[in-house]
Amino acid sequence: MKTWITTACSAAVLALGVAAPSIAQQTPAPAATQQAPVSYSDSQLEKFVAASKKVAVISQEYTPKLQATTDDATRQEVYREADEKMVQVVRDEGMTVEEFNGINQAIQQDPALMERVQNIAR
Repeated sequence: MKTWITTACSAAVLALGVAAPSIAQQTPAPAATQQAPVSYSDSQLEKFVAASKKVAVISQEYTPKLQATTDDATRQEVYREADEKMVQVVRDEGMTVEEFNGINQAIQQDPALMERVQNIAR
């Protein structure tokens, strides 16, 4: 259920040029754990941008449905449906959810990478 929320945030905020939580992130990494920087190709970042834009569209489609839902079972079903669509668009762009999440987390920690992503998004 939380997956959809973080997906929607990630895509919507990326469109504004700011990083946000990533999709399918169910357990946060420990704050003390630092990973070595990963170098991403322009091709990988282009896929990330394309997927993020599509995820944002899905988010915009499902947000009113979620706001109109008061029943928990129905709300969970809407979350599940939206999450499945978001995961599918990421895969359709030739990425795994893990790759998408990795790039999203990296842009939050690396201003130069964020700038590259923003330039590609333009």
